[in-house]
Amino acid sequence: MMDLEKIAGLVEIIEKSSLKEFVYREGDVKISMSKRDNAPVVAAGGFAMAPGAPAAAAAPAGGVSAEEAEEEPCFITSPIVGTFYSTAAPDVPAYVRVGDQVKAGQTVCILEAMKLMNEIECEFDCEIEAVLVSNEQKVEYGQPLFRVRKL
Repeated sequence: MMDLEKIAGLVEIIEKSSLKEFVYREGDVKISMSKRDNAPVVAAGGFAMAPGAPAAAAAPAGGVSAEEAEEEPCFITSPIVGTFYSTAAPDVPAYVRVGDQVKAGQTVCILEAMKLMNEIECEFDCEIEAVLVSNEQKVEYGQPLFRVRKL
């Protein structure tokens, strides 16, 4: 079981970062965090905690059914640190929008790093459920860019 100091440390890291969503697993414990209105919400094994809320022990995820496991969020994450661009140019449509079905190998965005434009391609067939960053936002390595549902 994960101790509350580790959970508090994770919350602090998320509060200071530009991440909007985060999932952490350690053994049979799974912790999901998402930031809303600049206040992270932590879901641990089905419980939700906000900073200042009474601490609830993280529940083991061992009793997760196959149906719940399929509904687990899936993300396209940033492979580099850079600036996110949803389009190739200001006057063209975004590569992908919420509800779009994306094929493996299809470009979903551009990340600019050190004056180089890197086209980011999807590694699997999926449907875009949410765009988690805004155009021209700075992103970190491993930061979720899109929440998707695998097809």
